[in-house]
Amino acid sequence: MTYLVPAQAGAQFISLFVYALLAKWYVAPWLSTLKRADAIIALLWVHVFRYVALMIFSAQRDGFPISDDGLFDIVIGDVVGAAIALVAIFALRYRMRLGVALAWLLAAETIFDTVTNIRGGMREHLMGAASGTTWLVLAFYVPLIMVSVVLLLWQLSARHGEALDPEIEDKSHRPQAAVLRA
Repeated sequence: MTYLVPAQAGAQFISLFVYALLAKWYVAPWLSTLKRADAIIALLWVHVFRYVALMIFSAQRDGFPISDDGLFDIVIGDVVGAAIALVAIFALRYRMRLGVALAWLLAAETIFDTVTNIRGGMREHLMGAASGTTWLVLAFYVPLIMVSVVLLLWQLSARHGEALDPEIEDKSHRPQAAVLRA
């Protein structure tokens, strides 16, 4: 009997559970203390490193039984996600509303990418086939991405009407108020 499938699935589930606890107990309360833009930026940074998926080229060469089509689906989805996250961070650092739209796009892209990758992995019977770095990415980084998407969606929806940076918007309104008083 092979223990590879339950080991990988178990590691992913345990990581998902641990990250969810960390998110509930520490990350969510901390995000609530941040300005909206900064909270979204913190969550986007997790996605910037999705280019780690490029290692699947060497994993395939070393025996990971993924087809070329499956490989390119993973690489394109994750590299595009990483790029969207980085551009969104730049936009939000300059308090551009485009950053919020890009964060929504990243959330949608990540959900689509995850569903596509799960379907492809099932079709190609990849569960339990990972080893080495591929196993570590699947067991620890992918669950982190999933929890961060949930937190990102929470921040985007719960703080929808909030200014990206209230201090900047307050400063932009102060001169007008001074003019009105004079």
